[in-house]
Amino acid sequence: MTPLDAIVLGIVEGITEYLPVSSTGHLILVSRLLGLATTEEARKSVDTFNIVVQGSAVLAVAGLYRREVRGMVRSIVASARLVRVGVNHREHLVLVRNLAVSFLPAAALGLMIDDWIDARFFKAGPVLAALALGGILMLALAPWVRQRSRVASETGVDGSTISVPQALLIGLLQCLALFPGTSRSMVTIIGSLLVGLPPREAARYSFLLALPTLGAACAYKSIGLIKTGGMIESLGGWTPVVLGLLAAFVSAVLSIKWLVGFLGRGGFALFGWWRLALAGAVALGLWQGWVPF
Repeated sequence: MTPLDAIVLGIVEGITEYLPVSSTGHLILVSRLLGLATTEEARKSVDTFNIVVQGSAVLAVAGLYRREVRGMVRSIVASARLVRVGVNHREHLVLVRNLAVSFLPAAALGLMIDDWIDARFFKAGPVLAALALGGILMLALAPWVRQRSRVASETGVDGSTISVPQALLIGLLQCLALFPGTSRSMVTIIGSLLVGLPPREAARYSFLLALPTLGAACAYKSIGLIKTGGMIESLGGWTPVVLGLLAAFVSAVLSIKWLVGFLGRGGFALFGWWRLALAGAVALGLWQGWVPF
C-alpha cells in the first residue's frame, strides 16, 4: 500500500463511517479501483488498514463532542465519590446508561457471530442487497424525516431523556449493522428517530454511540492483529498508516459537522439515492470484472 492509497482510503473511511451509506461498501469499491486487494494477502492488508484507521474516526467524535465526553467521564467518577458532582450530573449519568444499553446487544452478538457473518455474508450478493435495501428504506422514510425536521424545536429531548427500553431498541437495531453493507450510522439514526429524537439529536446520539461500538471493535481486532505480528509491515510501514489516520480524522470531522446540519434540514433521500447508485456501480464492476470479491 502506497502513501497515496492510504490517504484515499483514509478519506473514504472518514467520510463514510458516519454517513448512512455503508463505509464497507465504499471501501470495497475504492480498494478495487485502486488495484488493491487483488490477492488474498493484499485483501488482508487492506482489511488491516481499515481496522487501524477506524480509530481516527472514533477520535474525531471524541474531539467534536469533548464536552459531552468530559461530562460523562466526570459523572462516572463522581458516582464513585472521587470528585465533586458537576453540572448536569444526572443528565450525563443517564446518557452513559443509555449508551451502555444501546452498545451491549451488538457487542454481545458480534462476539458470537462475527466470524460466521464474515464467512457467509461478506460476498457480492449480500453486500449489494444490503446497500440496495438500505437505499430503498431511506427513500421511503425521507418524507417522514423531512416532516420531523420541520416540527423539531428546542424541546429538550435528547439522548439523556430516552428510557432504557428505547435505548435497547436502538441497540437491537444496531445489530443489523453487523451485516456488511448495512451501515451502523443508518440503523442507529433511524432507531433514534423512531424513539422520538429530533433529526439533529438522532445524529448526535448515533455519533456518541460510535465511541464504545467502534472503539471496542477497533481495539478487539487490533489486538488480534498485533498478536499475529507484521501488522505495520503489511501496510507498507508507518508512513501510509500515519497519513491514513490523519486523512480519516480530518474527513470524519468534516463529515460529522455536515451531516448534523443536513439532517437538521430534513435531508435523508440523498443517502438513499447514493446507496442505490453505489449498489449499481458495484454490480457493474462485478459484471465487468474489475471489482472481484
